[in-house]
Formats: sequence, structure tokens, C-alpha cells
Amino acid sequence: MIARSSAGPLRRLVVLRHAKSAWPLDVADHERPLAPRGRRDAPAAGRALADADLLPDLALCSTAVRARRTWDLAAAEWGTPPPVRHDRRLYAAGPSGLLAVAHEVPAEVETLLLIGHNPGLEELVLALAADGLDDTLEQVRTKFPTSAIAVLSWHGTTWQALAPGVALLTSVTVPRGPKH
Repeated sequence: MIARSSAGPLRRLVVLRHAKSAWPLDVADHERPLAPRGRRDAPAAGRALADADLLPDLALCSTAVRARRTWDLAAAEWGTPPPVRHDRRLYAAGPSGLLAVAHEVPAEVETLLLIGHNPGLEELVLALAADGLDDTLEQVRTKFPTSAIAVLSWHGTTWQALAPGVALLTSVTVPRGPKH
């Protein structure tokens, strides 16, 4: 377990993999839209974040259409969505690239939502987590499906202090919307 230290306030990194995407012919990967299931699951992810009191102070979102649409549908479930920054560097980024973007987050942000893609998100979660509650680490190792939400907690004075092995993986959920 991660012990509380004087290293700063409790911070939370909430990692959301984009909702299920479609694979239309002749559409570039960056431009792929959400599939019908993704359009159902993204609002469910937004409701799950609100129900768990995990609304972020800031959201960082990949510029890919499927990630931006996941953000739009999830954030529409909240009364007042937080600011969002769409960052091209999050598209197809590996763990080190994702972490570099997180390091730029202002210190006043305590809960950060990161919306992006696999395998980078899964690898980031596993790299940052020194430990996990219950079977959370095994869940991520087994599969981090579309719309999955992983919550990492850690103490730090700034986001630049976020590094491999410093966080506790507190929860993993996979919200699903109603089938029609």
C-alpha cells in the first residue's frame, strides 16, 4: 500500500479509454467515429464518474474523433463540465508520452481525467501503480476494454512528481449503457 506522506495533497488520475468505435471503410484511424455501443457506453461512463464523485478539475483528451465524442457524451451527464484540453500528443501515445502531458498539468488540479487509447493507457496504469486495491491490477493486466475507467491515487505537490510506481490503483470499472 502507498503510505500517506508529506509529499503533498491527494491527487487522482482518472484514466478513461474511449468508448467503442466503429471501423468504417475509407476512414482514417484518427477520424473513426463511435459505434452504436460506444454512443451508449460513453454517457454511462459519465454517470459512473459522477456517481463515484470522480468529476475532474481538468480533462485532457486525445484529438481522435472517438475520444472527443466520448468526452462530449460523458461530460453531458454533468451539470457543469470542467475545462477540457484536446491534445494531439495523446493520440497513439505510449506511457512516457502520456506521462509527459500529465506533467504539464497545473498544480491546482487535484483530479485529472485523461481520455485516450490503448495500449498506451493500459501500460500507463500498470506503470504508475505500485499496488492496487482488491484485484484491480489483475483486471487491468487481463483487459482494459473500451469505456474502462481506472482511478489512480497518489500524494504529490505537483503533477511533475507523478512517476512509475508512486500511485495506488483504487478502482477499475467498465460502465455499459443500456442495450436497445
